[in-house]
Amino acid sequence: MAVDSLTPPVEGPAFSPGLEGVPATHSAICDIDGRQGLLTYRGYTVGDLVGQSSFLETAYLLIWGELPTAAELRAFEHEVQMHRRVSFRIRDMMKSFPSQGHPMDALQASAASLGLFYSRRALDNPEYIVGAVVRLLAKIPTMVAAFQLIRKGQDPIQPRDDLPYAANFLYMLTEREPDPMAARIFDACLILHAEHSLNASTFSARVTASTLTDPYAVVASAVGTLAGPLHGGANEDVLTMLEEIGSEDRVEAWLDQAIASKQKIMGFGHREYKVKDPRAVILQKLAEELFDRFGHDPLYDLARRLEQAAATRLGPKGIYPNVDFYSGLVYRKLGIPEDLFTPIFAIARTAGWLAHWKEQLGANRIYRPSQIYTGASGRDWMPLQAR
Repeated sequence: MAVDSLTPPVEGPAFSPGLEGVPATHSAICDIDGRQGLLTYRGYTVGDLVGQSSFLETAYLLIWGELPTAAELRAFEHEVQMHRRVSFRIRDMMKSFPSQGHPMDALQASAASLGLFYSRRALDNPEYIVGAVVRLLAKIPTMVAAFQLIRKGQDPIQPRDDLPYAANFLYMLTEREPDPMAARIFDACLILHAEHSLNASTFSARVTASTLTDPYAVVASAVGTLAGPLHGGANEDVLTMLEEIGSEDRVEAWLDQAIASKQKIMGFGHREYKVKDPRAVILQKLAEELFDRFGHDPLYDLARRLEQAAATRLGPKGIYPNVDFYSGLVYRKLGIPEDLFTPIFAIARTAGWLAHWKEQLGANRIYRPSQIYTGASGRDWMPLQAR
């Protein structure tokens, strides 16, 4: 049968590596303007939230869609405070983890274990939804702090009900009540990391949520995704990179060599932003506040020099500092160990994951993308003795 030469060939679906630019859902939670460098949560700029809100108020906004009234916020904060403690069985489980294990692995296992204690799955029950939100927001920080002390051979510190969210975490981590300014800046860091549209870990959360499993499995799957160095793990690598460079007079030569060898420069570049990440702008200011109060960090001067050098070499390509570039310097000054940087990211991003979990439940359809098959076909079976 002849084929009309004017008939266009039948093409398969377009393929986009990493699903770049492919819409996977409708969402009213977060919006990113990568060319203007704007990030909004439910229509509010992240800068306004850092300046005016608290992490728990921002979490309420993300999850429930509107800012709470004063009474609603007090009730929400009280519920979170009253659910911070974790079962002794979870603490005993964590004591069996190897002390050299990464805290993100400990957090993923601990988050998943919550599903054993709260296994009733009632996704159509508003009280169940509220309870799960409260428990995860309350207990994730406690588990992060507990593993830090357990791996040092110490018993975990019980949370203090009289301390706000950020201050309580720093208290459980360092065994002393934090300076109010340090607690405020840490709370601001949590807001900055709370949500960022359909990034890898949030997509993982939505895919898991679409199966209608429990929310503890949803968060555990997201934690596992966040652990990778191309996602949350990059903030640890920034400090390693800066220490490798060593001094300001080596920055240009190191950067040129890295570019020539196509080495990834940690803390630079973002798939969404073609300008400096707005979160990096705010984190840089927070770092300077900390240095003015608690003493300077020489790595900050090196980081600024690297940003200046990169602006001429990478800026024309739309590659600028992202959220990871300055966050590690802030956490370092707060006395937080480097391998806890990503678990802290998870503490904050739990709010965003829960917001997407709740949104996914509202109009659910299980994710089942297609693929483009590139393997062999039409092969004849070969008996084992003939291979």
